[in-house]
This record gives sequence, structure tokens and C-alpha cells, in this order.
Amino acid sequence: MIIFGVFGMSIFAGRDLEGKVTAETDSYEDLKLFSEVLSSLQKNYVEPVKSKELVYGAVKGMLNTLDAHSAFMPPEVYKEMQVDTKGEFGGLGLQIGMKENKLVVIAPIEGTPADVAGIKPGDVILKVDDQTLTKETSLMEAVNKMRGERGSKVHLTIQRDQVANPMTFELVRDIIRIQSVKSKVLEPGIGYVRLTQFQEQTAHDLTKAVSKLRESNIHSLILDLRNNPGGLLTSAVEVSEQFLESGKLIVFIKGRDGKRDEYIASNSAALKDIPLIVLVNEGSASASEIVSGALQDWGRAVVVGTQTFGKGSVQTILPLSDGSALRLTTAKYYTPKGRSIQNTGIDPDITVKPNLPKEVKNGPVLRERDLERHLKNELKPDSDKIEAPAPRPMEDATGISEPSPEKEEDIQLQKAIDLLKSWRIFKDLAPQLTAQKNSR
Repeated sequence: MIIFGVFGMSIFAGRDLEGKVTAETDSYEDLKLFSEVLSSLQKNYVEPVKSKELVYGAVKGMLNTLDAHSAFMPPEVYKEMQVDTKGEFGGLGLQIGMKENKLVVIAPIEGTPADVAGIKPGDVILKVDDQTLTKETSLMEAVNKMRGERGSKVHLTIQRDQVANPMTFELVRDIIRIQSVKSKVLEPGIGYVRLTQFQEQTAHDLTKAVSKLRESNIHSLILDLRNNPGGLLTSAVEVSEQFLESGKLIVFIKGRDGKRDEYIASNSAALKDIPLIVLVNEGSASASEIVSGALQDWGRAVVVGTQTFGKGSVQTILPLSDGSALRLTTAKYYTPKGRSIQNTGIDPDITVKPNLPKEVKNGPVLRERDLERHLKNELKPDSDKIEAPAPRPMEDATGISEPSPEKEEDIQLQKAIDLLKSWRIFKDLAPQLTAQKNSR
């Protein structure tokens, strides 16, 4: 989801000097207006106000005029974000987004307090403790309200689709240690690796996980990217090149200048020959879509599941002098075949809808095109024009029963297993069929 970088500001002379001077003049006029407003507030407002609070408010307002993923991060939020990408932070374990000025749960992180409490994708967060989240509450502010010391309690008031009355959940904040790679042997010969996020150590941990699986003599692999919200672009590239031969394009990005920056596999692909299934769903976003898109475009894997989230933009972190930072959308990314997945996502090769519990299956699905101020897909300009589903009758909260993971069959995963078994059978039969044909 993010790229770390510090960009210096330089002024270069060129043939478009006149246009540049005009643009700078306009900027100076705008800054003059800003200065006038700031001075007027400081002198005339009914109560004393701190200039930094006013400036921070103005900066947040600027970023709120841009796309859904651009934001201003005060120093304390920026510090927390830096911890997030290293895989450990304090909080509840929720991936959230804004839809129609409401804070909506994209997905709880597996095994976190939010997941254990039963918070579901599509839940709308109305209150954090006694603080109502209004349309003026930014995404960063909402995240900050939900964080706190380990062991402290927080109450979330949530509106769930098809439930008449708001529901209140009591959660205990914890240190969220995100184990980005989980692995096991599903059946003899079939390995399973789940990536929960793309962090600094994800590719390294993936290598170790697969090495351990190979000790069990696996002959095929399932890579599960479901409900993986993304992470670092560099991590997505490092994961992809473990499956792709050196020299193959993984992804390219283009910013406002139209320059194409390519990311090409450079390491020897340790897993280039192993049969591979990639599982995705509507919670697979950003870096997950880079990996699944690259493997799909090169025919390296069969993608199974449902259409992904559709986040095709790249965010750059721009640190500021006072310890704050901007998270700014600076480019869009494209798959090796030139596909932009902004708003559209990755369509699986084989669509398999999940067998979800009733309250989740009938609930709203949040995707990139649902977010406030989402960017358009220039290759598919009508991609965000979708028909809203017909309204459904409400159900009382007492009619909801919590699902039991042990009793629920994962039909998407089972489909992946069946495909790999079939591939193995055909591979074993091929020499026999060839021999029979030649003997005739």
C-alpha cells in the first residue's frame, strides 16, 4: 500500500519557464490568502487558538480534497505507521475505510481482538467509547481513537447490515503482532502458505516457510492472499520474484509525468516450477493484487476465489520538518500486461464464492470503488458505475449466531486442493497415455 521515500524539492529551468512562473505566482497568491485567514483567526476568534492546530487543520483539509488514500499524519500517527510496517503495534486489529462519510470495516486482522470479538467486514463503526464519529472525522483520526495502551478497554458501537439496532462490542487493546506468513501441510504433497500482510520481512519469512514445507515433500502449493490488505510494494515484488524467472516484469507504475518505472524479477526464482494456486477475495488489496496480477499475467498460477478489492494506486510517505508526514498518492500501478486494477480488481481464473455465514454473506462488500473520492480507472472509465443491490429486510440482532470455524467448510480452499490433485493425476497419467498412443 505504501512506498517509503523522501523527495527533495528542486527548481529546474526549462522551455516552459513562462508557464512555471505563472503557476508559482498563483501559488503565492493562494499562500497570501492562507496567511490572511490564519492571521484573522488568531486575532479575532472568540477564544485563543494555537497556530499549529490551525495549520494542522488546514493541511488535513487540503489532503481531504484528494483521493481516499492521501492523508496528513501528525507526528504521533506517523510514528505508529512506521511501527505498523514492521509488524507490531498496539490497537484492535481492524482494516477500515470511509464510505459515504461512514467508517466501514474492510476486514479484521486474523487473531486480533477485533477478530475474536466477532466484528465483520461491512460493519459501520458509529462510536468509539462515547465519541461519535462524524463525517468530519478523518480516517487517521478514527484509527488514532481506537489505539491505546495494551490492556485498556474500548467500546465500539457498530451498525451491522440487516440488524435493526446498533451493537456494542467491548474490546481489550493488545499489541498486534502480525505474523505475516503462516504455513502448513494440508494434505500429503500439498503445501499451504497464507500471507496476512506485506511487510519488510514477508519475503524472507516466505522463503523459510516453504523450505520447511519442502521437508515434508510437497509437490504443489496454495498461496492464500484472502483478506490481505497489502503493505509494502517492495515486499510484493520480492514475493513475486520467488515464483517468476529472472527478467520477467512484475509491475510497473506511472505518475503524473507519465514516466514508467518497472519492477523486474532479478533473483533466481526458487519456486518457479512448483504448481501454484493463488486464493483471493474482495479483501485482497494493493500489494496482494500486484502479486496475483503478475502471476496471473505470466500464467504462473491459477487464481481462484472472487474479484479483489481494486486498489491500483501507490502511496509515498513524505516526512515533514516537524515529525509529521504526508501519505500521498503519487502513482498508479499496472500488471505486466498493462492492466490497471483501479476500481476493477483482479478477476480470478476460476470464480468460487465463499460459504459465508448468513450475516456476512448478505452484508455489504466494500471495495475501492465504494470509497469516498476514489481515483478513476483511466482504462475503464465506467468501472465505478455499478448498480446498488436491492434493500433487504432487517433482522433482529438476537437472530444472529456466531459461526464456528471448525464447522464451516472452506470451499475456496477445497477447490484449490481439488485442482492441484487433478493436475497431479493428469501429470501422472500423461506418460501412460503417450505410451499407449505410441504402441498402437
